[in-house]
Amino acid sequence: MRRIAVISRHDHLSALAHPLRVRVLELLRVPASAAALARELGEPRQKLGYHLQQLLQAGLIRKVGERRTGGFVEDLYQAAAAAFVVSPRITWVERTRATALNAQLPLRALMEMGERLQRDAAVLVDRAAFEGAQIPAIALEAEVRFRSEAEREAFVKEYLAVLTSLIERHAAKDGERFSISLAARPHPGGKEEKS
Repeated sequence: MRRIAVISRHDHLSALAHPLRVRVLELLRVPASAAALARELGEPRQKLGYHLQQLLQAGLIRKVGERRTGGFVEDLYQAAAAAFVVSPRITWVERTRATALNAQLPLRALMEMGERLQRDAAVLVDRAAFEGAQIPAIALEAEVRFRSEAEREAFVKEYLAVLTSLIERHAAKDGERFSISLAARPHPGGKEEKS
């Protein structure tokens, strides 16, 4: 099973639209049959069968085997991934945003970084929730104002020099890997004048 799957197609998103299917995906972190899921959720097996088919058609679950119970053979299903995240791009119905991303590479990098952070955070939450891991993550955010583009460029240059020096002093050749991200972007609310 993959650690994470990114929902980026409308049919996959609509398959997740029913709350029962989300519960089924959580339970299918381990293989189970329709009958076992029906018992666990207190739902009729026929109803579960319908929702399993919707998830199967969307590729969010897969058949992983069979189990014989008495004279019956039950299909076993498992989620295609341990966690699912929805890409913000799924709501883009026209090409205008994609064209803007292709024209402005720093903006594209910002968008891709945000998606990576979302995926990584989902995997780390699962490690904490299901493996009992203590996650040594740090999230820092600051807001700063620049009077000019030159000031902003000077800040970024100095920040990178300090960061490079820190990495050179503290980074080891082995040990646990960490990702460090820097994102500088205009505040979405625009320029706010001081009163």
